[in-house]
Amino acid sequence: MADYAEITYVLADRVATVTLNRPEARNGYTIRMADELGAAMDRADRDEDVRVVVLTGAGKDFCVGADLAQGGFDFDPEEGPGEKWQEPAGRCSKRIFTMNKPVIAALHGAAVGGGVTITLPCDYRLASEDSRFGFVFTRRGLYPEGASAWFLPRLVGMGTALDWMISGRVFEATEALEKGLVHKVFPAGTVLDEAYELAREIVEATAPVSVAVTRQLLYRMASAESPFPVHELDSRLIGGLGASPDAVEGVMSFLQKRPPAFGMRVGKDLPAYLPWLEK
Repeated sequence: MADYAEITYVLADRVATVTLNRPEARNGYTIRMADELGAAMDRADRDEDVRVVVLTGAGKDFCVGADLAQGGFDFDPEEGPGEKWQEPAGRCSKRIFTMNKPVIAALHGAAVGGGVTITLPCDYRLASEDSRFGFVFTRRGLYPEGASAWFLPRLVGMGTALDWMISGRVFEATEALEKGLVHKVFPAGTVLDEAYELAREIVEATAPVSVAVTRQLLYRMASAESPFPVHELDSRLIGGLGASPDAVEGVMSFLQKRPPAFGMRVGKDLPAYLPWLEK
């Protein structure tokens, strides 16, 4: 999907900025937007020039959730969906979950419904002081989507997830920060600049293969039944560092007190034995 109608995609300084771009509808979420977001994440993940993705929204809001005025889903309502149909917010959140590149969500204004669930698999959620959040599904007679019932308790704990999802209430950035939904809150109008500052630090100081493996280790292995299978994989990874040019560069740049120049690339240098890689 080279042409986007409801998002924009800009690459600069190894950072891909993906912007929800329906400000006239407060970035209301649509089927097309879902598909375009998935395509943009694919594009960023496959491009070795991209180290970090920043996800944001045009206008005064990040996203007010599904655009209810746009009507139904991409199937015949009388026939219902096919067996392989997937709801749109989850199409995006699952793609972000599988990313090898870190994703920073820069949030402002309203981020409710699908406008917050699609950000839950992001590595960072940075908020503006004017941000408002809400898992408002029960107040619309709907159900949680975007796999949010899996992501949210892992971020904020089951008690807070139950409160937010059952009540469907809208809450402010201060509560989101206190409960761990967002990492930091910044003055209005500055959150995107702060996201770029964080992205630059990641680009300049970290190794892309190390970031990709670490990100997926946390997501895929944190729910293992015990630490033993995680340590088995750790041991294999650490045992292979002798053949890793990035490990050599990381140590030498530290000893020589200079910025690192990591040469390994995600597209060709991920360890082939990682259990989550497609065989």
